[in-house]
Amino acid sequence: MVNGISLDIISRITEIIEPSLEAMGYNIVQVKLSDGAKRKTLSVMAERLDDVMMGFDDCTEITNTVSALLDVDEPISGAYNLEVCSPGIDRPLTKRDDYKRFTGQEIKAETIIPVGGRKRFRGVLKGIEGDKISLVVDGVEVELPFTHIRTAKMVMTEELVAKDLKKQKTKG
Repeated sequence: MVNGISLDIISRITEIIEPSLEAMGYNIVQVKLSDGAKRKTLSVMAERLDDVMMGFDDCTEITNTVSALLDVDEPISGAYNLEVCSPGIDRPLTKRDDYKRFTGQEIKAETIIPVGGRKRFRGVLKGIEGDKISLVVDGVEVELPFTHIRTAKMVMTEELVAKDLKKQKTKG
């Protein structure tokens, strides 16, 4: 359980929506379900498989598809709000492939348990091999077990902003 939400529900939702979104040309980055004061909120973060920047039309298409799929299967009991968004420049790293794809980029990571006496790391991603993520932090290579990562995300740098601007021009 995370914040009162079963991880089984998140897995089930992902299992229901992922094949359709992939067929439509999207990759799920993250699925979250949170309890609100009045309603639950389901957040689906997705990106285009063609590496072009997400637009409003993409989010609308995903919203309509996810809504229809979940109306049929109903994994969430009661009313909920559905939010669909793109990962943004400082996107979270949630899958093993993310650590391969973004090798060479600066990231921030927080572990569940301390590694070398600390939980927070900021450095250049060297990649992932097996269950170990390698970072260069202050000139020293550090290995973090993938299963110990609580959160990880890209650090917004000039290089990332330049890549994002290039994506915007590709879309337009």
